[in-house]
Amino acid sequence: MITRLAINHWRLSSVVAAIFVIAAMDLFFAPPLDRAGEISPVMTDRNGQWLHAFANDEGRWRFGADLEEIDPTFVERLVLVEDKRFWSHWGVDPLALMRASLSSAKAGRVVSGASTITMQTARLLEPRPRTMGAKIIEMIRALQIERRLTKREILELYLTLAPYGGNIEGVRAASLIYFDKEPGHLTDAEQALLIALPQAPETRRPDLKSENARSARADVLEKLVTAGALTAKQTAEAKEARLPDRRHAFSRHAYHAAQRLAKTRPADTIETTIDAGLQARAEGIVAAYANRFEDDATASLLIVETETRAVRAAVGSSGLGAKGGWIDLTAATRSPGSTLKPFIYALAFEDGLAGPATVIEDMPRSFGGYTPENFDRTFRGEVRVREALQHSLNLPAVRVLDGIGAARFSALMRAAGIALKTPVRADTKPGLALALGGAGVTAQDIATLYAALGDGGKVKPLAWTAEQENAASKSYQLFSNETATRISAILAGAPALEGRVPAALSRQATRVAFKTGTSYGFRDAWSAGHGGGYTVVAWVGRADGAPRPGETGRKAAAPLLFDVFDMLAREGKARSDGVEPEDKSDPGVLLAQLGEPSRTTPPQIIFPRNGVEVFLGRDNRGYALAARGGAAEYRWYVDGKPLHREPLSGRVVWNPARAGFYDVTVVDGDGRAARSKVRVIAG
Repeated sequence: MITRLAINHWRLSSVVAAIFVIAAMDLFFAPPLDRAGEISPVMTDRNGQWLHAFANDEGRWRFGADLEEIDPTFVERLVLVEDKRFWSHWGVDPLALMRASLSSAKAGRVVSGASTITMQTARLLEPRPRTMGAKIIEMIRALQIERRLTKREILELYLTLAPYGGNIEGVRAASLIYFDKEPGHLTDAEQALLIALPQAPETRRPDLKSENARSARADVLEKLVTAGALTAKQTAEAKEARLPDRRHAFSRHAYHAAQRLAKTRPADTIETTIDAGLQARAEGIVAAYANRFEDDATASLLIVETETRAVRAAVGSSGLGAKGGWIDLTAATRSPGSTLKPFIYALAFEDGLAGPATVIEDMPRSFGGYTPENFDRTFRGEVRVREALQHSLNLPAVRVLDGIGAARFSALMRAAGIALKTPVRADTKPGLALALGGAGVTAQDIATLYAALGDGGKVKPLAWTAEQENAASKSYQLFSNETATRISAILAGAPALEGRVPAALSRQATRVAFKTGTSYGFRDAWSAGHGGGYTVVAWVGRADGAPRPGETGRKAAAPLLFDVFDMLAREGKARSDGVEPEDKSDPGVLLAQLGEPSRTTPPQIIFPRNGVEVFLGRDNRGYALAARGGAAEYRWYVDGKPLHREPLSGRVVWNPARAGFYDVTVVDGDGRAARSKVRVIAG
């Protein structure tokens, strides 16, 4: 009796141990289901239309299968031909195994296989040579897969991984490449071919082995007739259907933007903000424009909806076949030339240092060893600020930057998300050359700034995806709405291009606030502007940065900018009102006389604003502090210690002794205070 109990206990323990071992092996040696996640990223436009697709990391076209988007008749017929008892077995079909064994024994060779769809899926996940041992492993893996996934999920996994010839995997990729359509509405002939291909994809490829493909398709059609899924007439018609003889190429618009998003955002389908139709036309305009040049020049273009900051078109180059065409020149760091001048003047307007009618000297002058010249090497004496900006005079811009401080300008740009890139040297610090393009930016940076100019001085990041466009992005108030309006009006009043009718004299043309820029050595030609609800940035040059003598921003890039605005106007996308003209009835010698807050309001710190980071240079020339509003006679304090005005300039200059965090306070004549917290970084 004791012996029998011991034997039963031993048997029970053995069963429990076996179950434990099997469970442990199932847990630690799980099937590699994540391989199905290595799919081809697809970029769509704002309306779901395909822009660009990329092969996955293995170089294969593989898109995720969704049974809700696949012709249900195709799924029914696939199961009927490949695995009739798919919905009832546990991954391995014993009846099919018995039938295959008997057939093979009777014929003396392998007549038919017994692989279920689940077993085939296991083989696709872990390809192995066709051996008996591999078959056993496939059965075990099939049981594991069935334990983890539903039947629909298994079908989707199979239809994602099934091979269809060459580098095509999955029914969606096959349907798109062979038939140029989604697998939602497949004909009888198309269904039969897609069922036949995975069993011998290379020998049955319709674009290379048409006779084999035709024969395999016919075999599947006969099986469907036998099973009652097709009539004889339907089968006869399907057998006569034309086979695809080539692969259809996928859409290839917005290559550079799509490639960047595919690398930075792990998702199978990414909905961008780009308008596919506008993108295609923009690419055509840029390609045709670049063809005018005979020195390997290319061009890039950004079209941004000003209010939302949504990028509606992004052209990284004039074509992938152009020299350097694979480089995204909207993201390449280049010298901006004079395109930053409007923002230097805007900060001067904010400080009350100048206004549109302020008289400023355009005369030779040295700034601590830096002696800039005007582009045409002539000087005009006394000019108004509006004229200096409209004609892009260098000396006045440098004088204004010297007044507001290059370090301050750089810090405010950084706070707005624009990183001005300077040479990496120990003694590098922001200098007055910033006014003339002495720091690198990208076309995307310039688009961000000019969109702010068209949106009341608010800086917000560009939106590249629907998710970013719909999110409530944080903005940075770089300057006031009044200043943005004044600067825009000045830019819109700049001289029209040669041969172009001024917008004020044309009913259809949008009034555009634009600025051109030319970098040192004619390496970069820029034109940027906003109007009618859009911001456009055009760049023309060589991808390798070689000089293009005589090719200025006005000559080489501005025509492209206005070609785009004309296109937007023709299509009714850009509003016809554009930028309001400048009101010159008020002399506005100083902005402080026109737009400064009332004395009844508390003071506001203009620089350094709360949260700004500034760099501490080796020579530490200091930072000029500025405030507006409140009562006059400001008193400044840093960490509670008072600062004093310079006797000559009358400015309060702060010279931080070391890196760290500081509390800056201004107190007006009535005792009201404003505070900001600033971080100083060692340069």
